[in-house]
Amino acid sequence: MARLSRTESQAHTRRRLLATATELFLRDGYTATSLERVADAAGYSKGAVYSNFRNKDELCLAVLEGVRAEKTAAVGAAVSGSDGLEDLLRVFASWAEGSAGDPEWIRLETEYLLNCRRDPELLARLARSNAEIAEQITALLDAQSRRLGVRLPMEPRHAAYALFSLTVGLGLLRSADPGIGVEPFTAVVRMLAQPAEVSVPEARGHGTPGPYAPAAGADRSPNRD
Repeated sequence: MARLSRTESQAHTRRRLLATATELFLRDGYTATSLERVADAAGYSKGAVYSNFRNKDELCLAVLEGVRAEKTAAVGAAVSGSDGLEDLLRVFASWAEGSAGDPEWIRLETEYLLNCRRDPELLARLARSNAEIAEQITALLDAQSRRLGVRLPMEPRHAAYALFSLTVGLGLLRSADPGIGVEPFTAVVRMLAQPAEVSVPEARGHGTPGPYAPAAGADRSPNRD
């Protein structure tokens, strides 16, 4: 077997540390997981952790970003093959059952946020990570609304933050009460996916109504006799 280069070896070490940290942070939480435990479980020295991550906060944020990326990719792959609005709603409900019902992830999100609340630098980094996830969800919503010919009643970015917030918030409630279903999530998605009377145009020229404009023939006046 060919010997790994220094760069390849460093990348391998980082991946192994991240995989181990993900398992420990999700299983035991932020507070109970130390850098020493991560290093020992991965089979490295604590110095190897510090050569890849500045501190525990940076490592945990990397873990959260990885988990979020996996969940976003999973829903993207699932909805891309949906056939019509009802099938898309079914796919979203199935995804929410797993994601909004994932107590380990939701608890880690909450614990990390509480840890950051008095550290402006950490909050700023978490905000940037949130914005990146929102951008990915925005692109997904925009693509699916065009593909299925539906219009969103709000800007895709606003809808993205609404869905992200609902996923985390509903997941937090379900971590305390697993009997709460995912129907609230599906109901919000249904409200967002208003069937369009005409297909959403790929390019919006001057005077062409966008996906947030009233449907053709809709009464725009505030009062009616």
